[in-house]
This record gives sequence, structure tokens and C-alpha cells, in this order.
Amino acid sequence: MADDQGWGETGFHGHPHVKTPVLDEMASRGIRMDRFYSAHVNCSPTRTSILTGRHPIRSGVFGPNWSTRPEEITIAHILQKAGYRTGHFGKWHVGAVKSDSPTNPARMGFDEFLSHDNFFELNPVFSRNGATPERYEGESSEIVVREACRFIQSCAKMQQPFLTLVWFGSPHSPYSALERDLANYAHIENKQLQNRLAEISAVDRAVGTLRKTLQELQVDGDTLVWYCSDNGIGHDPRMSFNGPWREKKGSIYEGGVRVPAIIEWPKGIKKPRTTEVPCVTTDILPTILDLLELNQSLPNRPRDGISLRKMIVDGDDSPRSKPIGFWKYATDGESKNERWMPRELTMGTTPTVSNPSIDFLNFRHPVARSEFLGDAAWNDNRFKLVVRGKGTRRQAELYDLLEDPSESRDLASENPERVARMTEQLIQWQKSVENSLTGADY
Repeated sequence: MADDQGWGETGFHGHPHVKTPVLDEMASRGIRMDRFYSAHVNCSPTRTSILTGRHPIRSGVFGPNWSTRPEEITIAHILQKAGYRTGHFGKWHVGAVKSDSPTNPARMGFDEFLSHDNFFELNPVFSRNGATPERYEGESSEIVVREACRFIQSCAKMQQPFLTLVWFGSPHSPYSALERDLANYAHIENKQLQNRLAEISAVDRAVGTLRKTLQELQVDGDTLVWYCSDNGIGHDPRMSFNGPWREKKGSIYEGGVRVPAIIEWPKGIKKPRTTEVPCVTTDILPTILDLLELNQSLPNRPRDGISLRKMIVDGDDSPRSKPIGFWKYATDGESKNERWMPRELTMGTTPTVSNPSIDFLNFRHPVARSEFLGDAAWNDNRFKLVVRGKGTRRQAELYDLLEDPSESRDLASENPERVARMTEQLIQWQKSVENSLTGADY
């Protein structure tokens, strides 16, 4: 998973400058998912959604630098019990990675990790399995893939199945890239954009190294590789192509949540294709468990993702069976509540260029709210309901994503019955999320 890479920042989506030959090849050989979404508008929440198959607000991950809760059951927990070796490499950002953190990768089901609390640039600092962080010289995407490949090689040598999460720190700002990658973009005047696109090229090259390792180990046919980004474009979309989508990272409009996504699986995907079925990061956990026939291991808790097995294996592009909910939660008053975990356990140890450490927040939420604040959206295949504003000024908007992908024409006044129906569905989902937020699922 890339960090802040926009939907349009790939060669296969027509970017006029960026070079992504590896991702382009994957898209031509696997399934290109053109309506794939991050579960949230920001990084920490989306990462939680991948781990749990649940909307991140259920465990109190409201935004960047908010922690998930140690009571959550992750895909790594489940596959670990099923005999898989599990590894995490790169950006974690759902809690501190130090050894005594209750939400570090080891506590969340990973046998091995080389991880950072947040994003990182050239010559990054990582903690190996919770130990004191150390500096690693080189290009960060190359480093995390090198470590992931070593892990995979050890699994292959022991003939053990593996789950490997490779979460890059690029192309998150601030940007810094190698000269070899910058050389591809010397014709671009804007230096920031030069470095951003060069970081994406480094990610692409690192993914190529990962694929080559799988091929050399002769496990590529049986290995499903799922690539995506954690939220919409993290750069001014006017300076970098991102398709027709409205707004960017931090927004519940398409530019904030629609991201590039590819699945490559030579033995499982019979025919390369592009799909327009709406899919989301919460689908990853139930899909993997379904493919591995581990559905009996699904936690008995409210879940937001669905299995995409039929779409992947059978080529079934039927409309999605369950709408996708988005919620940019209004956190007013949350910090007045008791902390879920003590501060000494949630402070990070791996610095970024702007922060020596992070205090990962999570507060108790003893009473479910009955008034739902913050921007929200309900994506029901073709139509998308957007609810914004506060109190009596709360406004509903409706967009036809097939006819109007740029969300430029609000159809709410012309479709009151559809708005009413979708609003009620959204409210019922928000009630469920609020109930989970109180800790009722544990």
C-alpha cells in the first residue's frame, strides 16, 4: 500500500508524467479495480480498516495519529492461528510500534516487523520487532521491500504460507527522492512535483523487486498481491493529474477516497480485466478469509466489508451487495473522556521530519451519540449520498457517479424519495458504528 498516492497517479490511469511500468504490467495481467475506495479520508483509519474489515470509527480511529484498540481482531491474528507466518514492513500508524505498546504489530498478530509509527523518507528510522529504532541508509521503499523479501524467503525455505503487509511511506510529503528517479522528471518545473513523482517511481520499482522475488521462489502463482493507496491524492490535484474526481485527501468526495487498486494472482485470476464494481479496503479481510476457506474464523462482530471472491475468481461483476459508508467523524468533546490506554504506552518512538514522536490517541466513548456530526457519505453502487454541515444547517447532496463522476450536479432536490431512503440507511449504519465505538463489541 502506498501512502497518499492518488487514483490518477499511475501510468495505467493516464497520468501525463509519472512512470509506473511495474504497476502498469500488474494492471494488465490481473484485475484493475477502477472504483476502489479507501474506507476513510486519511491514513490511520484506512490502515485499521484493512486489519479488521471494519469501519475504523468502530474502534475509535478518527483520523491520523489515532490508535486502534488492542481488543480488535485482525487478519494477522486469524491467519497466524491458521498456520501462516505474518510480517509487517513499513508504515504502521495504528499505534506505537515500541515493544510495550498494546497496539504494536506483534500484539496485533504479526510474527515479525520492521516498522515506523508514521511516514518516512530517505534514510528512514525503523523499529525491528519493537526494539530501539535504528537508522537504515537508502531509499525507503527499497528498504521495506528488501526486508519483506527476506521474510518471504525464510517462509518459502520453511515451506510456510505467509501474510506480508508492505506499507510504503511514499509518496507522502515532504518529498525526497534519489537522483536516478528524479532524472525521469527533469522536464517538470515544479520541484515538489518532481520529487513526488520520483517517489512513486521508487515505489513502483520496489513492487517490481517484490514480484521478482516471488517469481524466483516459484511462489508467484499461488500468491495474491493486492496493491492500493490509503486515501485520495495527498497533493494539489491541479498540479498532478487525478482523473475527474472532486477534491483530495481529507474529503469524502471521490478525490479523497477513490484510490488506485490492483489484484494480481496468476493461478486465481483466469482472465485479466478491469472492473467497475465498487470495492473498499474493508473488503480485504473477508475476501482473503473466503479465498482461504476460513470464513468460520470471522469474528462475531459488526463488519463492514464483504467478500469479493466471486468478482475475483468467477469474474462476476454484479452490483455490490452492500453499500459503502464513509464517515469523517466530528471528534468534539472526545478528549474529555478517559483514555483507552495510558499515555506512556501510546507514545511513539520513531521520529518523522516534523515530529520527534506521536501520542496515539484513543478515548473511551461510554454513551453512543444520537446526533451524527461530521461529513458522511453512503455509496450505493450508482448513487452517492453526501451529508455535510452541522445542526439545522445539515445538508444532503446526491450524485450519480456513473453519469456525473466529478460530482458536479447535485440531484437531491430532484430525488427526494431516494435521498430519504439512503439517508435512513446511512443513519442505521451510523447507529451501529456508534454502538461499536462504546466498546460494546468487546
